[in-house]
Amino acid sequence: MTGHPTHFEIYGDMPEALAAFYGTLFGWRIEKAPGVDYWRIEMGTATLRGGGIAHRPALGTEGWMIFVEVASVDAALEIAQRDGGSVLREKTPVPKTAWYAVLADPAGNAFGIWQPDPTAMPLPEPD
Repeated sequence: MTGHPTHFEIYGDMPEALAAFYGTLFGWRIEKAPGVDYWRIEMGTATLRGGGIAHRPALGTEGWMIFVEVASVDAALEIAQRDGGSVLREKTPVPKTAWYAVLADPAGNAFGIWQPDPTAMPLPEPD
């Protein structure tokens, strides 16, 4: 399985203040996404799409998290667990965009995996 970094997320308790900080520091264009508490970062580079700024997730993640594109989230989850990694967040859809999951390597370092899929949608809730 091969993968390459696609984007990153920065987490904090005051994401709007972080958006102002990083926008000024690095000259990034940062805009709040409509309808959600998520700020999109555009860096103007072809090698890394950009990223986002969000409230700290329930995982308690601090700092930045890198996301690596994979051909299959399901296959990557299987390989990671087989080889000593752990799943911090199960496969989750970003509607009409991608599937992602959050893993920890054997040393406990968290990272995300990302499978682009314009048909990704949440599974129906069981009756």
